[in-house]
Amino acid sequence: MVHFKNSIQLNFGECGLAASLGSLQVKYVNPVTKVCIIRVSRECHQKVWTAITMVRCIGKIPVSFNLLDVSGSIRACKTAALECDEAKFEQYKLAAGDRITPEIIQTVQTCFDKIRGLES
Repeated sequence: MVHFKNSIQLNFGECGLAASLGSLQVKYVNPVTKVCIIRVSRECHQKVWTAITMVRCIGKIPVSFNLLDVSGSIRACKTAALECDEAKFEQYKLAAGDRITPEIIQTVQTCFDKIRGLES
């Protein structure tokens, strides 16, 4: 979240940061599939989207963000994210094969339960 805030400030200044901070929330993160849901006000979504796209690394780890969906409600967004998450986990299972552990499966199931429980 700090990197998002820094990018907003760098690209849109103090006023852009102040306008965005009131509504910027990370609602969901899956550490296995790397899917997340970020909630922001309608007025600030383009600034936040642009700023997140400009983030190239977190710490010393290179990252790339891909927008899956822009929606007016958490319900529609969580549906799109859950479909993507499930598809990515199937790919992960195929790639990992025998190396997939019960802990990873439990982590993903917990994340799936969390996304299903997001407010509508």
